[in-house]
Amino acid sequence: MKRITKENNEMECYTCEKGNLVKKKVEFKLYGESFGHFDAEVCDKCGEQFFDEKTSDEMDEIAKKKGLWGLESETNIAKAGGSLVIRVNKNIAQFLRLKKGEKVRLHPEDRNKLIVEV
Repeated sequence: MKRITKENNEMECYTCEKGNLVKKKVEFKLYGESFGHFDAEVCDKCGEQFFDEKTSDEMDEIAKKKGLWGLESETNIAKAGGSLVIRVNKNIAQFLRLKKGEKVRLHPEDRNKLIVEV
């Protein structure tokens, strides 16, 4: 539900509830791939971006055409000897152009995020 501030009829941010939404054209990226520039409402305080349903549907179609739709997945951690193994599914491996035997660099960003550098 959109909220209107009393002072100037600007829309209040749905997320932070402190900023006002400003209409802008913004670049949208998914997994580092640019989809182009789209109309959005952007919060002038927190920077959160909001797209209308038509724009979201258009971005979904672009994601499907680029092969990025449904790329995210879950996996189970396995054990091999004294090490733990994280499996990478075929679609993600293809997107990252990973090859068997190739070296990658792993490091934690924090306790909840592991970075894999190819």
